[in-house]
Amino acid sequence: MQGPTPSFWQQRFEAGNVPWDRGQPSPQLGAWLAGGVLRRGQSVIVPGCGAGYEVAVLAAAGSKVIALDYAPAAVELTRQRLRTSGRQAEVHCADVLQWKPDAACDAIYEQTCLCALHPDQWAAYAAQLQAWLRPGGVLCALFMQARRDGAGEGFIEGPPYHCDIHAMRALFRSSHWDWPKPPYAAVDHPRGWMELAVVLTRREPSERPDGP
Repeated sequence: MQGPTPSFWQQRFEAGNVPWDRGQPSPQLGAWLAGGVLRRGQSVIVPGCGAGYEVAVLAAAGSKVIALDYAPAAVELTRQRLRTSGRQAEVHCADVLQWKPDAACDAIYEQTCLCALHPDQWAAYAAQLQAWLRPGGVLCALFMQARRDGAGEGFIEGPPYHCDIHAMRALFRSSHWDWPKPPYAAVDHPRGWMELAVVLTRREPSERPDGP
C-alpha cells in the first residue's frame, strides 16, 4: 500500500512519537459545539481518533460517538481517556477504508484521518465518508495545510499530507456536497501548521448544485 501502514502508526503511538498531538482537543471542536453545528443526541463518527481527546468531548456533549482507528495503541488510549472521564462511546479498531456503520450517521468529525492517509487513498476515503453520512448530515472537516517545499517539484510528502483546498473541492464534489462560501476559519497548530475548518453538508441524491 502507498503511504503509512498500521504498523507505522502503532510504533509511533507506542513510542509516544506523536508530534501532531496537541495534547488537548482542537479549539475548533468547541466552536462547532457552541455554534450548534454539532448537537446533543446526534450520532457522530470520528475516524482516525488517535488519543481520543475529541471523542471524550463529544461524548460529554451528549453525542452518540463511534470512534475508529486501526492502530491498537490509539484505540487503547481513546478507551482509557473515556474511562478516566467517565464517558462512553463505541471505539473500534478498524480500517476506515473497509469499515461500515450499522446505520448512516448525523455527523462526521474529520480532523486527522484524511491528512494521515496517502493521497492515493483519498478518493476511496471520501466515498466512505459519503456512504457513512445520511443526506443532510454534516462533515465537520479540518483540512490540514502543511505544504512542503518539495510540492513545487511534484513530491508527495507526509504525513501529515497537505490538503490543498482546491484538491478538497475536487475530492468532495459539489454534486454530492454543499460547500459554504469562503473565507474559512484558520486553526493554528502548535507544530506551525494550520487547518482550514469547513463544514460540508451531504446533498440529497436528487439535489443539484446551483449554476450550470
